[in-house]
Amino acid sequence: MNGAAKGAIVGGAFLAMLGGAGYGVYALVGDGGADGGKSTSAAGPAAPAKGSGPVSDKDAAQTARAFFAAWSAGDARAGADLTNNPAEAQGALGDFRNKAYVSKVAITPGAQTGTTVAYSVAAEVTYEGVTKPLVYESKLTVVRGNTSGLPLVDWQPSVLHPQLQKGEKLRGGAPASPPVKAVDRNGKELTAEKYPSLRPVLDSLRTTYGKKLGGASGAELWIEPAAQDAPRRSLLTLVEGTPGRIETVLDADVQAAAEKAVLKFPQASVVAVQPSTGDVLAIADHRGDGFPASISGGRAPGSTMKIVTAAMLLDRGLVSADKVAECPPEVSWEGRTFKNLKGFKLDNETFATSFAQSCNTAFIKQIKPVHDIDALPKEALEVFGIGVEWKVGVPTVDGKVPDATGPAAAAAYIGQGQIQMNPLTMASITATARTGVFRQPVVVDASMDGRQLAKASRRMKPAVAAQLVRMMKLTATDGTARGAMASVGGSDKGAKTGSAEVDGAQNPDSWFTGFSGDVAAAAFVEGGGHGADAAGPIVAAVLNAG
Repeated sequence: MNGAAKGAIVGGAFLAMLGGAGYGVYALVGDGGADGGKSTSAAGPAAPAKGSGPVSDKDAAQTARAFFAAWSAGDARAGADLTNNPAEAQGALGDFRNKAYVSKVAITPGAQTGTTVAYSVAAEVTYEGVTKPLVYESKLTVVRGNTSGLPLVDWQPSVLHPQLQKGEKLRGGAPASPPVKAVDRNGKELTAEKYPSLRPVLDSLRTTYGKKLGGASGAELWIEPAAQDAPRRSLLTLVEGTPGRIETVLDADVQAAAEKAVLKFPQASVVAVQPSTGDVLAIADHRGDGFPASISGGRAPGSTMKIVTAAMLLDRGLVSADKVAECPPEVSWEGRTFKNLKGFKLDNETFATSFAQSCNTAFIKQIKPVHDIDALPKEALEVFGIGVEWKVGVPTVDGKVPDATGPAAAAAYIGQGQIQMNPLTMASITATARTGVFRQPVVVDASMDGRQLAKASRRMKPAVAAQLVRMMKLTATDGTARGAMASVGGSDKGAKTGSAEVDGAQNPDSWFTGFSGDVAAAAFVEGGGHGADAAGPIVAAVLNAG
């Protein structure tokens, strides 16, 4: 639950809480407190003396109490001196009152796990005579100072507010961009409260289009991003502005299904695209860091990339869906050995079967006949639009298939190495495979602002498109995607699974992409294992909703 929502629940209980504050509650009352450099409050709990070795639980609790007392008293200097980064902490604690307009705050320590102390914050934000409550929970960790030997709060932006990331700041007042009322393709309103994954998208739409839609700003508390071109993230509305209405091509029903599906797995993301138009139907993420990995991430996509590799090989006439393709248990290229999962092999089977069973070696054995080291990047760029700048209507990262040589070139054939994708780009690749035509994904129709959409330089050959669709259908009915796609109704469905090894990770990333009718979807679960196990059910749920 976000701070604004929690604040609405607490509401009028705030003053009563302050008036009856008991042991362990640190409160600042009134507007006559410190200016960020001097304290006018009574002395709070003393911090422990310096020592050596690991910080004890007792010292951690004592340091946390002293820090809470200084923070709640508005004494930025005293609070900062209790951290391991006093310069940054003093600025942030001072801004909490002077630039975020927090007029009252009560901090209640919660559960302690070792040297990590949880706490709840009940605050009031006041701007130009309007006051609203803000309630949230966070935690801090106490560490030993490198030079001082003192137990100190390990200063992170999240100490001030859990949604703050490195370089970000809390700010209040009248924002530059008026609010927007976003609606889906059928006129249904899209709100961050109902569709939490859309918060970054809605913030981006506001930043880009707010001034163009005739709305008027109110007053808010927001997170100012570290990057200049990144959208602000609203935390609390003090005075409602007049929103401008913006029409998106999202589908509220598909979005709702996507939101529900990603909740089943941590670090999960999914995007759905309409192949016939390029319209983005849904964007959803379930991540602890709030990062929109669905549209802004970049990870190796594993065997889902074989869609592009297969298109390239079919295009060059090196393979055919119905011709036998050798699939040994392992194959070497320039000193590196590549293996199939658990060393499986296929005897006298077609390339379509190798695709459906995700045989790595059947693909890598073709690198020598291809000759051209930039064949895969060219196919990705010229046919699938990967490598040109997309103008979706919100900020996106649009995939990367760089030139590679040696073992890295072979790894790229199976979606490893330097390849970078996200669910948006993989959903688009699947949509292109489905129709044979690249249509740049959009969240807002280009007619909204006249922006020029990216185009591919050539269409996929009809024979290639037909074979690619047939192989994806085989994968969905008799290949590695069979289990995940079993719940998707109808016969017009196809898929591709993928798992990508990541250096230092215990489990591979789970990837899955598929289509059903005029909906294509791709999902990614960080550390989720095999594609059909985690990402597969997410895609299936989204396809069923479409």
